[in-house]
Amino acid sequence: MGRRLADLSHRAGAIVARVSVTENVEVTGHLMDSGILSRVLDDIRQYGGDWVIKHIDVGHEASDTSRATITVTAEDDDALQRLLMRLQTRGVNQTDPGEATLAEADMDGVFPDGFYSTTNLATRVRIAGRWYDVENPEMDCGLVVDGERVYTLPMSDVRVGMQVVIGASGIRVTAPDVEKSGDSFGFMESDVSSEKPQAVLVRQVADGMRDAKAAGKKVLWVGGPGVVHTGAAPAMVAMVNAGFVDVLFAGNALATHDIESSLYGTSLGVDLSMGHGVEHGHEHHIRALNTIRKEGSIRAAVESGVLTGGIMHALVKHEKRFVLVGSVRDDGPLPDVHTDVIEGQRAMRAELTDVGFCLMVATMLHSVATGNILPASIPLVCVDINPATVTKLADRGSSQAKGIVTDVGLFLEQLAIELVPDYRRA
Repeated sequence: MGRRLADLSHRAGAIVARVSVTENVEVTGHLMDSGILSRVLDDIRQYGGDWVIKHIDVGHEASDTSRATITVTAEDDDALQRLLMRLQTRGVNQTDPGEATLAEADMDGVFPDGFYSTTNLATRVRIAGRWYDVENPEMDCGLVVDGERVYTLPMSDVRVGMQVVIGASGIRVTAPDVEKSGDSFGFMESDVSSEKPQAVLVRQVADGMRDAKAAGKKVLWVGGPGVVHTGAAPAMVAMVNAGFVDVLFAGNALATHDIESSLYGTSLGVDLSMGHGVEHGHEHHIRALNTIRKEGSIRAAVESGVLTGGIMHALVKHEKRFVLVGSVRDDGPLPDVHTDVIEGQRAMRAELTDVGFCLMVATMLHSVATGNILPASIPLVCVDINPATVTKLADRGSSQAKGIVTDVGLFLEQLAIELVPDYRRA
């Protein structure tokens, strides 16, 4: 190992002479078996920099963490700052972070040049010798300082006069611990699972949800219309009734087809009890939309007795929260759907307080959107029949995401049986 590192350092040293800016950084964790160190070094090269490993302490046991100190180099300070921000998405920090630098926003909706681009990791900022915890960690935002508060803010919400952190100085991030074994939520050594025993995975997801509830936290669901199409709506209703669905993020489709199912017994015109289309079934979803629009809202339809079953009915009856955000392809849409996506994002962010577990089922776009605004500290499971859906979350920066590739309908049936002892589908 020592000779290899020496060779690497010698090779990298040939380039160091050509660059003018350096910084020492450190990273701690399961660097070897998780591949973090390799990804960090690849990031440095991809950003046009270079590196020398100054020190590395490799853990001996599987449960031991490793620590590496690396000197990174870049052509100028701007390039170095961008590189340091990129490395922080991996949990890499400067050994001497110094103090944060602030600049005033001079345009609405525009960050100052060189603004710090946030991660979803727990973050602290040092200002005037004092460390401040960043509120609501979220990726791809800026950091705003307001008196004793430091918080993330999306670009669209920036206003003239706000004090914004620029550069990577004065910032430290903390990556969540990775479970290596045991019965806790970190149940998969791989990010995506299609071959592990599903009964075990279901039980461990159920345990994660129970743990969140026991800690007084909320369970957030992100759902697509496949929940209804696969016939799993009754299972989800049972979990709403049992208190395991506190917040739902979805689009127009899930709510529309759930309501169609309640009113007509079909989903996209397919009889859910028989599995085949019915006469005039193609009209059912648009007639369901029209019915709810006539009532004025989903809640109004429930209160008037027009809507008497389904997921949306259960959420309203149990006073649970839901945020529906639409798209350009929506019919209707339902009156509850946010058609302005920026307003939809704000509504989703407003529901993240006290969320302790997130389950995403049968939706790629809403899963990615939710992953973008969730702190990395919140356990996150994505279930879909398409492997691309469950891998995309990690690709987009949600490093805490765990994926299960399976049929959503069967998975939710098993989850309901696990969580609701008296649930048995007729």
